[in-house]
Amino acid sequence: MDIRSQIRNNLLAIISLIVAFSALGYNTWRNELTEQNRNVRFAGFEIIKNLGELERITYLIHYDKAIQRNTPRDGWAVVLVLRDLSALMPGSVSDEAARLFATWQKSWEGLGEDEKSVADIDNAINALREETLTVIRALE
Repeated sequence: MDIRSQIRNNLLAIISLIVAFSALGYNTWRNELTEQNRNVRFAGFEIIKNLGELERITYLIHYDKAIQRNTPRDGWAVVLVLRDLSALMPGSVSDEAARLFATWQKSWEGLGEDEKSVADIDNAINALREETLTVIRALE
């Protein structure tokens, strides 16, 4: 038997094998994308939740002078969590989280006294929130 007749005799098996490998490849790719989206979505929701907490701490320290219950260390803890969570997100969110970190580092000492400090922190929080929501909305 020559090669042509063997291919002709086994054409159905060959086509089935090609379809099976194609389906396996697609399924693997789709599972990876789904898992990546799940991680990004979860990190995004945690970022939004932690941004709310940071905003609460910022306002309590600045406007209510509630330093006994909400110290800048509490804010530092949240800012560090935000920076860590942003590593699971696309670069634009990581960039905004880095800006928030730098803004907090520069401005936290002015909370309770300086309106520019609270405005800068609030702007950085809002920028990270908007970027995070944009990424979550764009998920497939």
